[in-house]
Amino acid sequence: MGLQFTPAALRAFKAASHWSSGADFNGLAPPELLLGLLAEAECRAAGMLAAKGIDAEAVRQKWPNLKFSELPPAGRAADFSAAVEDVLMSAISRLADYPQPLVLATEHLLLGLVAANHELSSWLAEQGFALESLEAEIHRLAGHQPNLPLPYQLGEATACILPLAPGEGRGEGEAVSVANPSPNATPPRPNPLPKGEGTAVLRIIDATANRAREGLRVLEDYVRFALDDRDLTEELKQLRHALAAEIARFDAADLLAARDTSGDVGTQLTTPAESSRRDLASLATANFKRVQEALRSLEEYGKTLDSHFGAAMKQLRYRSYTVEKNISAGQPRGAPRSQLLLANSQLYVLIDGRDALDAFDALARELIAAGVDVIQLRDKRLTDRELLQRARRIRELTAGTNTLFIMNDRADLAVVAGADGVHVGQDELSVAEARTIIGPDALIGVSTHSLAQAKQAEADGADYIGVGPTFASTTKQFGVSQLTGLELLRAVAATVRLPAFAIGGIGRENLREVLAAGFSRVAVSGAVVSASDPPAAAGELRQMLKT
Repeated sequence: MGLQFTPAALRAFKAASHWSSGADFNGLAPPELLLGLLAEAECRAAGMLAAKGIDAEAVRQKWPNLKFSELPPAGRAADFSAAVEDVLMSAISRLADYPQPLVLATEHLLLGLVAANHELSSWLAEQGFALESLEAEIHRLAGHQPNLPLPYQLGEATACILPLAPGEGRGEGEAVSVANPSPNATPPRPNPLPKGEGTAVLRIIDATANRAREGLRVLEDYVRFALDDRDLTEELKQLRHALAAEIARFDAADLLAARDTSGDVGTQLTTPAESSRRDLASLATANFKRVQEALRSLEEYGKTLDSHFGAAMKQLRYRSYTVEKNISAGQPRGAPRSQLLLANSQLYVLIDGRDALDAFDALARELIAAGVDVIQLRDKRLTDRELLQRARRIRELTAGTNTLFIMNDRADLAVVAGADGVHVGQDELSVAEARTIIGPDALIGVSTHSLAQAKQAEADGADYIGVGPTFASTTKQFGVSQLTGLELLRAVAATVRLPAFAIGGIGRENLREVLAAGFSRVAVSGAVVSASDPPAAAGELRQMLKT
């Protein structure tokens, strides 16, 4: 099916792919799609469902066989069952007189679920969804008058769904329309272009659109082949397709007629910086600037012909800023020594402050001598003064060695003690808040307990993550339902680019399982600190991690 979807609809498909009903469906089934729409909490469909009292729990009660998986099969988000294809066709048939190319939003997917003939449609009707009422509301949101032909061309009235960046509007395509549309109406143009300028604008739009598309393709290749990042590849592909859909407002023949490559005075101009790239990261940075400058130019010149086009280019430019941030996440930055040591770290040991400073000093010295890569000071019992005393001591001991010192939770004490960084949990300071305290050169680690949290930490700019709890621990008590197990390790290893340390009940007896799950970094406490010979225990784990 050659269909186009808004970013929110694509995210809903992706969320749906994590569910499996166990029913006889080859590909995504309708109940799974409904859960995907509910997962995209800020979209229009989720709001419409909430208004009828429908949430994920209600869906799971109706279809108790639904099961969630952290790592769905590759490509499943785009693998539709015959029933979901019927849903899409039902939506398309109800939107037949909408402008083309049709871009399906989440409310359109909900419309298809209500309109199609299957069990879920009947259930939605029982919950209060009336097809005619829902369809009328969707028309109202789009500013659309049914049965009026609304061509998707420059200079004619349009009512289309434009994709917005995540976080803008309600995370959904936003209705853009003109008042009282009619087939022959043209939008008012307060300042008509003088004769001849229209061709110049088309020439600029043609050249600048090509520049933006080329830059996006370069970036897509970078994240696909150099970073092996499926999510970023999808984001850039969506951005490139959204740009192409907007450029389709212009007649291709008019753009080609305005093109004058041989007469372009800029084709012979170049700078030394354009002829070389230091590395792939600098190549990506240069192409982001190229794309963003092109989108700004398209926004400014395009609005002289069509204000809606200018607004769409602005939205795409904002989306490109978000993608650029997501690509930079996980890239080394800050103090070169700390980043180099982190990149090579495998054994991370958490210690408390011990009952006395001398005992703490002895343990820290032993671990550093044993070659532990990272030591985290974590103690909820000590006073601030006692904790700072320990922190300053371990800073003295690790200075000039290959062992990093990380402070747990207390970004303020990390700064005062001169620690290499701070580690925060899900209920503590955010990455951004910690960064304002410790500065740009210090490391920030985040505890994560799900794939979504791991990906969020990466997007937020964390330098590394802890993933778990993998097994039951002797130093920190978790309920059975809180244990994330090896499945989460496998999902994170396949998805996240940040340095990631498996944590929770890991020792010599189960380390091989962690390694088999794709993790070569572990964070431990009791396996070393509670051992009869901590340096020997640390050495044994280091040896196992390296083989």
